[in-house]
Amino acid sequence: MSNVNDFVSSIIPIAPENFKSGFIAIIGRPNVGKSTLMNQLIGQKVAITSPVAQTTRNRLRGILTTDEAQIIFVDTPGIHKPHHELGRVLVQNATSAINNVDVVLFVVDCAQRAGGGDRFIADLLHDSSTPVILGLNKADLQRGNSEEIDASYQEICEENWQQVKFSATNGTGLENLQEKLINNLDLGPYYYPPDLVTDQPERFIMGELIREQILLLTREEVPHSVAVTIEKMVETPKITKIYAAISVERKSQKGIIIGDKGSMLKEIGTASRQQMQKILSGKVYLELFVKVEPKWRQSRLRLAEFGYQVDKN
Repeated sequence: MSNVNDFVSSIIPIAPENFKSGFIAIIGRPNVGKSTLMNQLIGQKVAITSPVAQTTRNRLRGILTTDEAQIIFVDTPGIHKPHHELGRVLVQNATSAINNVDVVLFVVDCAQRAGGGDRFIADLLHDSSTPVILGLNKADLQRGNSEEIDASYQEICEENWQQVKFSATNGTGLENLQEKLINNLDLGPYYYPPDLVTDQPERFIMGELIREQILLLTREEVPHSVAVTIEKMVETPKITKIYAAISVERKSQKGIIIGDKGSMLKEIGTASRQQMQKILSGKVYLELFVKVEPKWRQSRLRLAEFGYQVDKN
């Protein structure tokens, strides 16, 4: 990943003739593969993925630049019925993205029939003037009833919505999807330097990599009551030192993350460090500590401190 700090001093080139650019929001229910899709299209990891639903918390921007276009993807949190203040903030931010982009890519899981969550999102899109492409993801998991499943999504679509079937996991159909996305963009400039793949600072990406490993390694034991804060990053020519705080809501969750004699925390740290070294292309020293922040997901103040704020766009 290009160092995001280099963005400030980079010179954005003039786009060639007939160049297209624009912003595309990837929306859908939790766990339909939105982050996996964005990572695949961009060609490297900028968003964390997990089997646990509602992994994405921020409107993360991923940037794909080709010879003919620059696509700025907005990977939104899964739209769902919120159960706490954090959930309400996330859903509000996801729905606000619909009217603030050039195209909406509505991703669904076509390995199963359309459900109430899909219909809820479709209703939101019916009221929007933003062009919509229906992305039928997980095509590789479809079985014998594929026509019946596809028909269930036809029922919730507008007639003018384009559709494309693909698999974000194995890449099938993504070339066709990318072509459709570019065709729906207008002529425009480079919004970012061509070598940039995200507009998020490195601290944010490092924190997300740690949170991903917590979700993967603890699964349902410590679901979404975890926040990660990068307290300090010190870069030298030989190594990057990262100090991070993991906040949880209960003492029992702290015990789970630390594990027997620190075994789980060590496993989280090792896995996170390995991912960081791929991103930063160099050695990383990572130090983690865990603290209890009771009911932080219910507090607007704590949410703001952790970087979860209502998008006012």
